[in-house]
Amino acid sequence: MISAVSLLFHLFIQFEMFQKKINTTYIIPYPRAAIVTQPVDIHHNFCKLKPLSPEETLEEQLLLESIAWPETPSLPSPLFMNSSSDPAHSTFTILPRKREGQWQIGDKLEALIKIHDLMGRPKKYGGDVLLARLHNPTLGAGVAGQVVDHLNGSYSAVFSLLWEGSAEVEVTLVHPSEAVTELRRVNIEEPDRIYFKSQFRSSLLTRTTTCNVCLRPTEPVCNYTDLRTGEPWFCYKPANMSCDTRTSNYNGGSKASLTTMEKLFQSGVNMKVSIPASGPANVTVFPKQKGQLEVNSSSVESEPSGYYYQGVWRALGGTTVHQFNTSSAITQCLKGKQVYMYGDSTMRQWFEYLNAALPDLKEFNLHSHKSIGPLMALDYANNILVRYRTHGPPLRTVSVPSMELHYIANELDNVVGGSNTVVVFGIWAHFDNFPIEFYIRRLMSIRSAVVRLLSRAPGTVVVIRTGNPKPYTIHGAFVNSDWYTFQRLKALKAIFKGLNVHLVDAWEMVLAHHLPHSMHPQPPIIKNMINVLLSYICSPKGG
Repeated sequence: MISAVSLLFHLFIQFEMFQKKINTTYIIPYPRAAIVTQPVDIHHNFCKLKPLSPEETLEEQLLLESIAWPETPSLPSPLFMNSSSDPAHSTFTILPRKREGQWQIGDKLEALIKIHDLMGRPKKYGGDVLLARLHNPTLGAGVAGQVVDHLNGSYSAVFSLLWEGSAEVEVTLVHPSEAVTELRRVNIEEPDRIYFKSQFRSSLLTRTTTCNVCLRPTEPVCNYTDLRTGEPWFCYKPANMSCDTRTSNYNGGSKASLTTMEKLFQSGVNMKVSIPASGPANVTVFPKQKGQLEVNSSSVESEPSGYYYQGVWRALGGTTVHQFNTSSAITQCLKGKQVYMYGDSTMRQWFEYLNAALPDLKEFNLHSHKSIGPLMALDYANNILVRYRTHGPPLRTVSVPSMELHYIANELDNVVGGSNTVVVFGIWAHFDNFPIEFYIRRLMSIRSAVVRLLSRAPGTVVVIRTGNPKPYTIHGAFVNSDWYTFQRLKALKAIFKGLNVHLVDAWEMVLAHHLPHSMHPQPPIIKNMINVLLSYICSPKGG
């Protein structure tokens, strides 16, 4: 069932599409009592976020409520691990089919997951981070499951049965609920744990200072808030130098010690570890019998975005994914098109894929750093132009000239658009370690620019790449935990719901595949993502 809050939120989104106005006011300390209601997670006042209008404030509050994670336990100090979730003592069980008979294509299969602590005792509360997948390696088949938290130590993983033959359930504990408590704390108390640097240069004088959206008020700052979008960014002011002398931005590093709870983040022990089955882990699926209704063993109504079969991604929900297996097929699809790509390095992968797959697409040397851009490639004969530019700060990258720090919303406002224009963006990996409100407000700016683009050029194709699961160590967990990414994935889907945009659900495409999770997915997954992208643009021709 859709909750009243969720329904109100989606109605509000539709209304906002017509009412949205850009807020370009100057940056003020966050929160602003007269306009912004204090959020549940109170961030230290040294985080200066983009101010919101009353309408945007309401939208943000409803969004935060709609994606809220269950409460997790407070942590004693020193930490006692005995009561922490333990995958080795936990189990999952495939529940019987509700009606007698064989499992059939179209049925919903449910696995009941029971979490126990290190002492083998059943947990009494929820909040664990779990991933679930149904797969068949022989068939190259896989689909992501939806996990439902019953808030009492048990969970349901619900799967759509989409292929004939064997289907095996796999459940992974990403983080125990106790680790979520610590991930929350660090994002509230240490939002500046990843920091950035800028170089300032004037005549013979060169200085370097720290930059961030979250700067502790210990020194005077230079305000680099973008005048068009209102996106905030600050650097400590260099001594005896003007703020106008800033020349570059780069990743400064991270704080060495973030937690005393290291035992909650042990690879192979309680971080991204499989949970065993208490009985059979697989079922055999038969063709759907004529005249028989599908069996749904769960009240979960949402469907996966797609699934793999024979290594090929098949989308659900109306989109047909065509296979562009030759360079000529891709060229025919993109003929006469301008493709603008914006985002992080996971979006740059797509530029690199097209550049390698199309022999007639020649990259220009713009003398820019490969990891940053701008990058440009042209197929003159077929009138294909592909561009890539990284998004604006925060960026954990090599040194970037400050003049090359462009915000996606501003870039979109400079795109004429039209039926021969494709805009693709993916922005997520550099935002996980910040308060989620920072990410939400960045997406709101981009959404406003997308609305403006589609208003002046309705034929423009707009495609969004989501974030995806990845491997990490304890340090990586505090930078790019899957829990952080999943929360931002839910926010992104909610913010762009109802707009004429297309999603490439990288989260499910990585989760459902047999290859290991990776920040930058391996080529077979990227090929499937590109097939989805091209299918949004056109139907296959000549290959």
